Amino acid sequence: MNALTETIRAELRALASPEKAKNSMRFFKVGAGEYAHGDRFLGITVPEQRLIARLYRDADLETVKELLYSEFHEYRLTALFMLTAQFERQKENRAEIVAFYHRHIERVNNWDLVDSTAYKILGRYYFDKDRSPVFQLAEADDLWQNRIAVVAGMYWIKKDDFDAVLSIIEKLLHHPHDLMHKANGWMLRETGKRDVEVLKNFLNQHAAEMPRTCLRYSIERLTPEERNFYMNMGG
Repeated sequence: MNALTETIRAELRALASPEKAKNSMRFFKVGAGEYAHGDRFLGITVPEQRLIARLYRDADLETVKELLYSEFHEYRLTALFMLTAQFERQKENRAEIVAFYHRHIERVNNWDLVDSTAYKILGRYYFDKDRSPVFQLAEADDLWQNRIAVVAGMYWIKKDDFDAVLSIIEKLLHHPHDLMHKANGWMLRETGKRDVEVLKNFLNQHAAEMPRTCLRYSIERLTPEERNFYMNMGG
């Protein structure tokens, strides 16, 4: 481990709270059979992690990698905050940062790690490029990579570009995990914020088959009458 990695880890450890760690372990479902089984927490708040990441946002990728391969969740999230900051600031190095993200994607392995990075890095990078690498993540036999594929589409939605993300949602509509139902519904709701008719067209085609969690998330901003209509369509 290099000296900078140890410095960052020490600054994070100084902020650790055993009580907050216990709460995080319950919140992020680390028990046997749960989606984050085995993940470990130090009990550091997200604002504290963002502050440390901001201080060390220009750290080299080897340092980011060493943090990313920690067993502690907060080290990984801080590393990803640093990586995102580098992507935003270093336009000339974006291809290298995206390649790094793909190489170490197995370490983006909880929903907050995904949601903090997928659209800010992959979504933004592939907006004006071949998006097949994102579609490949949707095909993976891995919950987190599937969620990355969907959440990456947030950037496209904000640019009023809906077709690709709706196609990914269709592909993953019957995913077995509730965290994917939530992600799909979230992206559909975001689509509706930009263009409610696009959302309604999707719902008219798929509401009857959509998992209830996904459907509820997607219709949150519709009128009460519209929500009732689509909920009655659902199975």
